[in-house]
Amino acid sequence: MLQQAKQRIEQADFIVIGAGAGFSAAAGLTYGGERFTQRFQPFIRRYGMQDMYSAAFYPFETEEEKWAYWAEHIWANRFEPPALPLYQQLFALVKDKNYFVITTNVDSQFAKAGFGPDKIFEVQGNYGELQCAKPCHSKVYDNETLVQKWRLQQKNCQIPTALVPKCPVCGGKMAMHLRSDHHFVEPEQWHAAQQRYAEFAGQAMQGNSVYLELGVGFNTPSIIRYPFEQMIYRNPQATLIRLNRDHPEGFTETAKQTIALTQDPNEILSHWLQE
Repeated sequence: MLQQAKQRIEQADFIVIGAGAGFSAAAGLTYGGERFTQRFQPFIRRYGMQDMYSAAFYPFETEEEKWAYWAEHIWANRFEPPALPLYQQLFALVKDKNYFVITTNVDSQFAKAGFGPDKIFEVQGNYGELQCAKPCHSKVYDNETLVQKWRLQQKNCQIPTALVPKCPVCGGKMAMHLRSDHHFVEPEQWHAAQQRYAEFAGQAMQGNSVYLELGVGFNTPSIIRYPFEQMIYRNPQATLIRLNRDHPEGFTETAKQTIALTQDPNEILSHWLQE
């Protein structure tokens, strides 16, 4: 099936890439284990945190504590990591093809690996951005400089009060630009990326298309997983290539158009590139 999948990718007129948390985890951005315990010890001791995913929902009592934690979380997953080999391999595979990326990941690995910024739709936001918590307006703000200051000046799991971010419009609290509730904002650039994806997906419905689904589970299946199934069902020429160790199963109606691979994505991409 590996060879069959590679051939479909080579022959495709359109490649729609959909990536979820499992793909970044396979690339090395795991949210638990030693990667968490080695760099978050002060927060683990103080708050009893178990992993970075659940820690992101911790009910901090103060803004100073909240942003001290987020400084480390953002740095560990957005700014510190370079383009990881798995993403670089994926780019090498499709860089000369007609592709578009839709992802629920918020770590910017696609951009770092060289994927065109006009060919990426980050549906759930980005770790590198802040928004008004209310929200009173829909603009987002880059946070890299602020994160660096937080990390340098945090003590005892707190940042100085003077560094607590405030909304430049209403003066209220700021929040991460991540889709965790109904307060998530969709700025102009978000809608522009959504429109580019919709146009590409529409074109792919008429051609020899491959839907390359990478590490997408059932946390938010309505964003990538179910739409990909629906699109190949409507296009007899389309193929769904699903890389998923834990959830390779799909719909009965699309089984003949699906190639499900459960091996390590690193091994799969290496194999495809070596041939």
